Amino acid sequence: MRIAQIAPLYEAVPPKFYGGTERVVSYLTEELVALGHEVTLFASGDSITAAKLAAAWPRALRLDPAIRDPIAPHALLMEQVMQRAGEFDVLHFHNEYLPFSLFSRQPTPWLNTLHGRLDMIEYQGIFDIFSQVPLVSISDSQRRPLPQANFVGTVLHGLPETLLTPQPVTPSYLAFLGRISPEKRPDRAIRIARAAGIPLKIAAKVDNADRAYFESVIKPLLDGPGVEMIGEINEAQKPDFLSGAVGLLMPIDWPEPFGLVMIEAMACGTPVIAINRGSVPEVIDDGISGFIVEDETGAIGAVARLGELDRQRVRAQFEQRFTAKRMALDYLALYREIAEPRVRLRAVV
Repeated sequence: MRIAQIAPLYEAVPPKFYGGTERVVSYLTEELVALGHEVTLFASGDSITAAKLAAAWPRALRLDPAIRDPIAPHALLMEQVMQRAGEFDVLHFHNEYLPFSLFSRQPTPWLNTLHGRLDMIEYQGIFDIFSQVPLVSISDSQRRPLPQANFVGTVLHGLPETLLTPQPVTPSYLAFLGRISPEKRPDRAIRIARAAGIPLKIAAKVDNADRAYFESVIKPLLDGPGVEMIGEINEAQKPDFLSGAVGLLMPIDWPEPFGLVMIEAMACGTPVIAINRGSVPEVIDDGISGFIVEDETGAIGAVARLGELDRQRVRAQFEQRFTAKRMALDYLALYREIAEPRVRLRAVV
């Protein structure tokens, strides 16, 4: 198939550091190429891919200090894809609602994966009007705020099978990985670790939007014992960081759409303790790849039970459920479903 992948421009594909959506787009794109498909990736010019790269902007917007309006480059991105839409059998967007109006008015089959939270009141009118747009959710729980939307499938995220692997280190601490923000609740992670009597290492970035939260809530907690703030880490650093943890803490306080860090930990054989919100029950097999709890007290109790879990079995759950190849095959099934008539017509012509 001739497939266009259209990524956001905020981060490169793959991102240099944090960037869940762009990371998933990279994994998917590379797997589709490996499976023999003709893929064009519309992304920032500093992206790295085996697909054909259509550079919609010279570099990731987060790394470009000259950018003051990030919507303008995305408007250009939409127009670039529109001008080339006829070259493809299917267009796959990862751009929230940006493509809805323009691409509802053209004939090339397309779909749009929603990567973020959908429980915002301003989304209701958009999805009322564009109730026929073909959407993909990244968990079933993500769909709940938008019953009127046209979801054609749910595809859980996946990672390349050998990207993150268990390392020969002795686990000795609890880990928090990702982003410092009120909904991720690193403050809970600190309290859980201290109550359990196990050191906590925090590998996370602080966005400008969350700087005040970090300064007022998290920074004062770092002065106490047993907590180490490492900062943002890259892909190459994750295997050692996660393998060295007895468990990953995910004490979220929001309807998590997926939670990529959970399967990153599983890939390293590290079990996850997660509060039962959003996608958590769809990702964690309770008592196998981790523990699903209802509150901090439950999380503290679960820390004491981490030794009951077989880290090899945690890795096996990742291999069975969350590889990038499985993700790519799931998407290919959707592509064929919406684009089969077009592909057959091209073969005849």
